[in-house]
Amino acid sequence: MKALSTFPRVSLGIFPTPVQHLDNLSRLLGINLYIKRDDLTGLGLGGNKLRKLEFLLADAQNKGAQVVFTTGGAQSNHAMLTAAAARKLGMTPILLLKKRGVTARRGNLLLEHLMNTDVRFIDTDDYADIYAEMDSVGRSLGAVYYKIPCGGSNALGTLGYVDCVREISEQGVRFDHIVCAEGSGGTMAGLALGAKLFLPGTRVHGMMVDTDPFDVITLRLMREAAAMLETEIRITGDDFSLRDMCGPGYAKPSEEGNAAIRLMAENEGIFLDPVYTGKAFAGLIALARERAFAASENVLFVHTGGAGGLFAAYD
Repeated sequence: MKALSTFPRVSLGIFPTPVQHLDNLSRLLGINLYIKRDDLTGLGLGGNKLRKLEFLLADAQNKGAQVVFTTGGAQSNHAMLTAAAARKLGMTPILLLKKRGVTARRGNLLLEHLMNTDVRFIDTDDYADIYAEMDSVGRSLGAVYYKIPCGGSNALGTLGYVDCVREISEQGVRFDHIVCAEGSGGTMAGLALGAKLFLPGTRVHGMMVDTDPFDVITLRLMREAAAMLETEIRITGDDFSLRDMCGPGYAKPSEEGNAAIRLMAENEGIFLDPVYTGKAFAGLIALARERAFAASENVLFVHTGGAGGLFAAYD
């Protein structure tokens, strides 16, 4: 297998992030629960996207890009962190965001304003329209530009979470289950592929916060990332499990998600967000109540960040 260290990478985050045991919630839920603090990656307000951006922006630099485009919903954590990372590296970020969710200058949009980011809203549900607009704007600027997909979720970005599992495997606890939010596919695909490579036997559960066909997306990204790593490991849909936690819709808080946010805050002093991690943790709670985890098993919840969204959408 090709080593992850052979891929170009820029240093953006503070790694390794901590793995902490959640004493109070373990007692409350009757499971042995840990949390991977990828909300503490260091840049901006932290979050999982920095692991992807270390690979993606290294590629952008190597291609001579001066301008970086990306997209997402109005309160996209990925878009905010891309802007922060681009500013740190001396690039110009331009965000073309779907006009969906909270578009007022709150949450991540306030942070982007503080970074003097060029933010443009596009009233569409089709990312193809947005990527076409990136090309149109990029050509008009006459500068070398680089397009990062929604969530940084392509094969190269997926390597960030393959590497995260390598990191987890060296942090002293053997996990039977890993639970994360699934919003664009790359984090989940990286965790599932990383588990096959570095934590065989660990089951990865994705909590879907959008309505995309994540069974297809996750499998495709896993296979594409595996090809980049030149590993012939066999990948199938049995390598992960998915659960629908979208609730009333993407970027729309759910009753279960908000209850999960409060439960984590009241018992552990850790803050989740209503778009991704709150819904994902609600899914973990449901699995615990369904007795999907044995009392002897170690369960890891990956906190992918999103504090900015908490100040925009929590009700």
